[in-house]
Amino acid sequence: MNRRHTALALAAALFAATASPPAAAQEWPPKVTTIVVGFAAGGAADGAARVIARRLQENLGRTVVVENRAGAGGNLAHQYVAKAPADGSVILLGSIGPLAIAPHMMNVGYDVQKDLAPLTMGLSFPNVLVVHTGVGVKTLGEFIAKAKAHPGALDFASTGNGSASHLAGELLNLRAGIDTVHIPYKGGAPALQDLLGGRVAAYFSTPATAQPHIEAGKLLPLATTGLARSPFMPQVPTVAESGFPGFSATNWYAFVAPGRTPAALLDRWNAELVKALNAPDVKAELDKHGLTAAPGSRDELARYIAAESKAWGQLVRERRIKPD
Repeated sequence: MNRRHTALALAAALFAATASPPAAAQEWPPKVTTIVVGFAAGGAADGAARVIARRLQENLGRTVVVENRAGAGGNLAHQYVAKAPADGSVILLGSIGPLAIAPHMMNVGYDVQKDLAPLTMGLSFPNVLVVHTGVGVKTLGEFIAKAKAHPGALDFASTGNGSASHLAGELLNLRAGIDTVHIPYKGGAPALQDLLGGRVAAYFSTPATAQPHIEAGKLLPLATTGLARSPFMPQVPTVAESGFPGFSATNWYAFVAPGRTPAALLDRWNAELVKALNAPDVKAELDKHGLTAAPGSRDELARYIAAESKAWGQLVRERRIKPD
């Protein structure tokens, strides 16, 4: 009887294990995958996520949706995904602010290293420093000379306190030894509106957003913020080549997942995302918006986030940047 009971118990245990697989062994790919974006529909991050989602859906043969969770400079979306189910069904197109800047300024409600797992770098692009034509400068050198001659007289807009556009301006202040005044806005649209209206002097804009206004003669581009010239604006010099070697303030978006997600699922998502980002039609669509696909390994992204966090954290401390 004991042997019979033991055999029955083993059989029951085996049936239970196969009938109710753990979350780590759930169906791949998920029937529905959600890509969370921390910004409103219509922006660069949202547009890029939708391009990538379409390619993933075609490749996987499953539904891939984009969910916008705007607020707090993208932090709300990062908080949400940090606590989301770790079964591969939810991933996030994270951004430089919540991943590398905001944690040095406030309690963001998540630990980047523990609560979010890197998948792959997604996109990168420089900002471009543009000025209203009424400022009376045509080069970065002239802008800096005017700022030095009139400390505190020139100002620059940003998409919010602690944003990439804010930190680019603070980095220029530090490197050039100037005192331009930061004017934070709640997003790029109002910042650009006031720049076009001449109510603010300068703005570190995305190239795609600034380009139509440059072509219309309403704004002047002074310099881009990457180490190399932007293929979207090859005629515009970089800050680095304009007298500040090594100056780099690159914007980037990266894919991450809930930190508890099993490694096997993380590896699968890395492979699928890299494949989608390398697709010629995806690259071409992103290029139209001045965005460069930059896929890589999970380890490469982890190292990059750590390096960016270190660099921007130092600037936050040096410039004594505080949250709103």
